[in-house]
Amino acid sequence: MKCILLCAGYATRLFPLTENFPKALLEIEEGKPLLDYILDEVNTIEEIDSVYVVTNDRYAKHFEVWASNKNNTKPITVLNDHTTNNENRLGGVGDLNYTIEQANIDEDIIVIAGDTLFTYKLQDLMDYYKQVKAPVAVTKELDDINLLRRFAVAKCDENNRIIDLVEKPANPESNVGVYATYIYPKEILKDIKKYLEAGYNPDAPGYFLEYVVRNYPTYAYKFLGECYDVGTHESLNEVRTLYKNMGK
Repeated sequence: MKCILLCAGYATRLFPLTENFPKALLEIEEGKPLLDYILDEVNTIEEIDSVYVVTNDRYAKHFEVWASNKNNTKPITVLNDHTTNNENRLGGVGDLNYTIEQANIDEDIIVIAGDTLFTYKLQDLMDYYKQVKAPVAVTKELDDINLLRRFAVAKCDENNRIIDLVEKPANPESNVGVYATYIYPKEILKDIKKYLEAGYNPDAPGYFLEYVVRNYPTYAYKFLGECYDVGTHESLNEVRTLYKNMGK
């Protein structure tokens, strides 16, 4: 299995912090950037043998320095998608396809947005994937309707199979929010290029998940714990305070 970390967004809501520095490498605790927390969990999964960080031309050097200093237990490859701004970015799905093509990936993949900070165990997600043997998305029941409007929202049956999914709905029809972490079997990979060639939305990876749900049995892994989308100054300060207090 390959792990793909999506880190090519321009994080404009975090300017000026991220104007020339990647959001995923902002420190949460002193000396520990956001991406290190994700990598700590990735390293627990025996099946993962390689990690790919896909980023843009503005941030690539920062990630290359980070990766070279990391001495990680699993090899890290940094891929530069050669975009330079929000206007010419490939989008999350575009970057997923770029990584698969550049790295010639033909294995199952776990895809994680590089701006998520979570407390659940990836091993539990992996165990669930082995159980259902189908595409899996990470989900949680959310009470805040405004928060749900920022997520993909899933309707599930009694077996947690996703029977309907809408990315960023104006009127959410369930309270199951989908976070940007997915496991896809290798047979799904061909569909990513097909999806893009058909002219579907290349941006948020939840749009591709809509396509997957329409075409394959897909399941919701409902995690226990917390998952934070670190996309604004407020959310960054929140997780920094939270982790500082946890360390006391």
